[in-house]
Amino acid sequence: MGTKSNKTTTTYGNTTTSNPYATASTNNSGTKAAFQSGTALETIYNLVNKNIGSMLDDYLNPNLNSNVNQSKLNAYKNALENTTRSNLENSIINPLSKRNMLRSSQATDLYKNLSKNSNASLDEYIRDLLAGAQDESAKVINNLLQMYMQGYNVLSDIQAKSLQTSAGNATRTSSVDKDATDIINSYYKRKGWT
Repeated sequence: MGTKSNKTTTTYGNTTTSNPYATASTNNSGTKAAFQSGTALETIYNLVNKNIGSMLDDYLNPNLNSNVNQSKLNAYKNALENTTRSNLENSIINPLSKRNMLRSSQATDLYKNLSKNSNASLDEYIRDLLAGAQDESAKVINNLLQMYMQGYNVLSDIQAKSLQTSAGNATRTSSVDKDATDIINSYYKRKGWT
């Protein structure tokens, strides 16, 4: 006599699981998980996916044109110009002028020297800025990817919970398949040949 095989079919129950950050739905076709709309995790997920290429480019090729570097450079320029000009005028030019100890040509020379010194300070700042830009980019990328992975873990967890709940609600149907030998033996038995 032949062997019989048992066949079990599982039909998963329709399940929706959610938390404040994500939701997952499971049915017999599978499980789908997504972030809740407008959450911080969704925002970080979209930001990283949209900008990771340009962030990596900034990391590999630091330049002054990035938004962060332009902002830092402009802030430094403004502070340098305001501070040095104010110091020159308040500490040197005005006191000497009040005592009639400064000619206009000397004041002009002082402003020229200020400009040269400011440009030298600015050049040094730019070199330092570019040297540190790669480290700054790496820190930003690292922080964003850590937050991104937290979102991934939340999605994985909610998906696993939905699947587990759905499996608990599943219905199972068993059937026995007869092989050809059983069918032939049954036919012979009905005919009285065995």
